[in-house]
Amino acid sequence: MSGSLIEARGLTKHYSAFSLEGVDLTVNEGEVVGFIGQNGAGKSTTIKALLGLFPTDGGTSSVLGVPSDELSRASGAAVKEQVGVVFDAISLPEHLKVADVGRIYERTYATWDAHRFERLTADFGLDAKKTVKELSRGMGMKLSLACALAHDARLLILDEATAGLDPMARDEVLDLLRDFVAEPGRAILMSSHITSDLERIADRIVCIDAGRIVFDLPKDVITDEMGIARCRVADLEKIADSGVVPDAELRYLRHDYGIDVLVPDRFAFVESFPEIPVDRMTIDDYMTLTLKGGVR
Repeated sequence: MSGSLIEARGLTKHYSAFSLEGVDLTVNEGEVVGFIGQNGAGKSTTIKALLGLFPTDGGTSSVLGVPSDELSRASGAAVKEQVGVVFDAISLPEHLKVADVGRIYERTYATWDAHRFERLTADFGLDAKKTVKELSRGMGMKLSLACALAHDARLLILDEATAGLDPMARDEVLDLLRDFVAEPGRAILMSSHITSDLERIADRIVCIDAGRIVFDLPKDVITDEMGIARCRVADLEKIADSGVVPDAELRYLRHDYGIDVLVPDRFAFVESFPEIPVDRMTIDDYMTLTLKGGVR
């Protein structure tokens, strides 16, 4: 990684019922960073703060080396040319036709590639004569993605960009995103509730809860190294006493049928406890155990 395309340190924003509290977030060249959390955890607020859409109350942040608070000024226009953004709701006037959207963007971005936009909309099955109002949510997200990918951006910031897409369409979009980030000097910050998409494409997973970052880990550490031990109640004390799982990392969830225990190294665990089944960890599993699991 040769540089940070997004850098936030201590980012803070206070509202009456919610606050971002000292958010640290980095997205490096060549990375896809998955940004996860429950509804209302602060994902969209963080993204909007990074884009300079409102003033913050503390900390610093920058996009492509330019402070976020400059992005809303004329001096930030050149940087915004290099950022493709998709929000979780389509933000285009409903009366516009798909073809009209392309013509408006062509006058907005100096780097706009009209032929690429037409190819993308055709590949996505978007009818150029349909209005934004006539598009389903999934088709609206495809239109937003076509716009984000058609002006030679270096950085994509995607807020639930695969929401509303059927599985085949999500596969198509993930392939496009892989191709995008394979080019030198590019990166993606991608928030999503569909963590199976992030398991396929992300390099790193950052989780926010109640306005605070609770973990920032390489995706492969979660999905390839960690595991979930499916224990009986009697097994928990045995595991704790063994030291195989450090006390600071021993998190568990009780169920009617037993206890799920977070295992930092499932291979080492199996050697010590071959009689206890251990499943591969998913991003959803790890987030649930981190946010809701008990600590011994």
